[in-house]
Amino acid sequence: MIKITDRVRFVETDLMAVVHHSNYLRWFEMGRVEYLRAAGVDLNDLKAAGYLFPITDVQCKYKQSAYFDDEYEVRTTLTSFPERSWFFSYEVVRLKDGVILATGTSQNVFTGLTGKIVRLPAEYFDKINKLYEEEKEQKK
Repeated sequence: MIKITDRVRFVETDLMAVVHHSNYLRWFEMGRVEYLRAAGVDLNDLKAAGYLFPITDVQCKYKQSAYFDDEYEVRTTLTSFPERSWFFSYEVVRLKDGVILATGTSQNVFTGLTGKIVRLPAEYFDKINKLYEEEKEQKK
């Protein structure tokens, strides 16, 4: 599980100082990008090599509201990693009281620049898979 901590910005809230629902998807993305970093894969390098990973499905279940200036943690877990896609789960937790604000999942596929689904080359797959396997082993 990769964890990132941040604070709700004013721009992320509505007139009632409640986080707008769309921001949770952005926070999920922050978790996915950080997962790549933790695996030793730079998203810019991946794109420069001609690989993208568009989302094909995303779900978010809102449990509690987050408010301006709340400090939160996004917990990102790679739950499955076949050769042509990957599946993540997420929890967004308010740090001051440990309340789960939202949970979610996403699925991405790997494509070339033309959008055709491809197998991720070993130089990237092996790095991500190493972190994935380490995390699975830690759960045992």
